[in-house]
Amino acid sequence: MDYFAVLAIGIPVVAVAAFGCALGQAKVVSSAVESMARQPSVAAKIQLAMIIGIAFIESLAIYSLMMSFMLFGKLPASEAILEIFRQNASSGELFSSADIILQQNVK
Repeated sequence: MDYFAVLAIGIPVVAVAAFGCALGQAKVVSSAVESMARQPSVAAKIQLAMIIGIAFIESLAIYSLMMSFMLFGKLPASEAILEIFRQNASSGELFSSADIILQQNVK
């Protein structure tokens, strides 16, 4: 059960990287346009550096979304999780997998 809890927390965290990439791209383009406005003579070099930087940032966004979708596929169906809770609720307490292992070792 702990494995699935970590997955459920990790998937949105990985998806947040895509939002961070969008902010990074906005900052790169903003800075590049500002520098081109200050020195129009080097606009071609600035534009080339900007495009290379955006390509790296975009690859991070694609990889993070790909990892998010892959991890999302590892989650069990909600019916299976509800069944686990129903089985454990009949005993009166909900245990994590670590608690169950510890109880088995004590007996």
